[in-house]
Amino acid sequence: MEAILVSVKQPPPNPDHVARIQAEWARERPDLDVGPQGVIGRLHRLGLLLTDRLALVYRRYGLSEGEFDVLAALRRAGEPFERAPGELAVHTMVTTGAMTKRIDRLERDGLVARRRSAADGRGRVVALTPAGLELIDRAFTEHMENERTLLEDGLSAREAAQLEALLTAWLARVEPPPPA
Repeated sequence: MEAILVSVKQPPPNPDHVARIQAEWARERPDLDVGPQGVIGRLHRLGLLLTDRLALVYRRYGLSEGEFDVLAALRRAGEPFERAPGELAVHTMVTTGAMTKRIDRLERDGLVARRRSAADGRGRVVALTPAGLELIDRAFTEHMENERTLLEDGLSAREAAQLEALLTAWLARVEPPPPA
């Protein structure tokens, strides 16, 4: 892969928000290397902007990002499209308390149902209802179209592949391994 070198001392002709912040810090604290802000700051800003664009699709289906995540986790489970609440919390990386609130709303809207586990009569599972399955299939299709547009509007196929490889390697070094 090609290395891309950018000097913080000479901002680009049309500096973005992060470059302006770096230039200010370089002026005020020339003793510090503000280079990491170039990556971290841009990833953070990009994450916020992308989340806003992704949330437009969720809202079209009457969902929050968290509710979309719950429905998607249930859909990915395969038939019969169910998981235990604790398992859902792990798959969506939220606390069990936050998961309970999401499930309550989705159940109230008729998109999921709680019931006893067939495998363990004492346990409970959350399952997609037919309405929930139909909604997540439509929402996920539009979500993927939206993600493809966001990616293609900003990067070439080659750039996207390079970025994916870099982010995959970086995430593998930073994220703790999943529980065994």
